[in-house]
Amino acid sequence: MRDIPTNRLEEWKAMGFEPQNCPVRQVLDHVAAKWTSLILLELEHGPQRFNALGRALPDISKRMLTQSLRDLERDGMVAREVFDTKPPSVAYSLTDLGRSFLGPLHGLIDWAEGRMPEIEAARGVFDAA
Repeated sequence: MRDIPTNRLEEWKAMGFEPQNCPVRQVLDHVAAKWTSLILLELEHGPQRFNALGRALPDISKRMLTQSLRDLERDGMVAREVFDTKPPSVAYSLTDLGRSFLGPLHGLIDWAEGRMPEIEAARGVFDAA
């Protein structure tokens, strides 16, 4: 009789799973970065120019904003549009793929907001030990 995997990790292992190829890990490498979720939430309401994003996220450096946007563009979640102006200007917007991530992102946000008191209490107990 064949064993039936009981969870997704067991299913992946049964298919020859290798941690470096984990799809969740690959996605989370970028979307779990410090600024990524905030950038996606800023773009949720429409395209924004680089400087507008920087003003909306005042603690982010230009270098980090640039790198985060490049990573999101590489992953197909953000589109970059260059306008033929002097000097050239650039706007960023969510792609269909990026918009499809907003549902799970909002779910995570809701979970985090609802569970933060428990997390803070657990941290307090841990830190006191």
